[in-house]
Amino acid sequence: MKRSLALIAAILLTSWLTGCAIFGEPNELDETKGWTVQRIYEEAEAKMQDRDYEKAIKYFQTLESRFPHGRYATQAQLEIAYANYKKGDPILCIAAADRFIKLHPNHPNIDYAYYIKGLATFNERGIIDKLTAQEISDRDPKSLRESFLALKELVTRYPKSRYVKDATLRMVYLVNNLAAHELHVARYYMKRKAYVAAVNRCQFVIENYPDSTSLEEALVIMISAYDLLDLTDLKQDTLRVLKTNYPNSQMLGSGVPSDNRVWWKFWESLY
Repeated sequence: MKRSLALIAAILLTSWLTGCAIFGEPNELDETKGWTVQRIYEEAEAKMQDRDYEKAIKYFQTLESRFPHGRYATQAQLEIAYANYKKGDPILCIAAADRFIKLHPNHPNIDYAYYIKGLATFNERGIIDKLTAQEISDRDPKSLRESFLALKELVTRYPKSRYVKDATLRMVYLVNNLAAHELHVARYYMKRKAYVAAVNRCQFVIENYPDSTSLEEALVIMISAYDLLDLTDLKQDTLRVLKTNYPNSQMLGSGVPSDNRVWWKFWESLY
């Protein structure tokens, strides 16, 4: 009997200790007990100033849970998106921004939700990218496209937003890098003699990113690919387009080899 009581006591003690480990000390649970909505918000903002984003998010979430109605709760939802952006967590930032957009489609600060959503993926880079200093145009363009689409939605829906100017500049940067990514792949195909695949990549750039800085190079790669494929008519057509749009192109200078067979080698030396 005594052994049974001792065993029960041991089990209860273990359960109590486990509960403390999971849920924390009682003082932690009561940290904001009795605080007004304004005080929680001010404390959260103070943590943001201190760059303690985890704590700030916790306070904002507590505020929204305890005081779900009113301007403080609405602002807290937007602040959570910003805090996650500053914390470097694009997934949670986008989730918070999307939630705000869904809950408050007519809010006066809805444009900011779209803007922060675009910024979240604009700066996203993986650990491997950082360690290898990989060029933005060399990596998976998925995050670039997501950022572009979010910023485009902002510019389209709210053309008078104060964030449009910055968003537009970022969109130009993204378009140039998306086009550069396609050419990075095209060069890869050229070096492996996959000339048709290289042409397809270049055509994609011309059709989808006509205002990018990569058009001249795309045309040059296509000329080289058509030359190596013995597609003379297509090569000449593309060459005419190059001459019309880029009359000062290095490919048209006196240094261009007379032997068409070395166009690709000459182009490779330029880029």
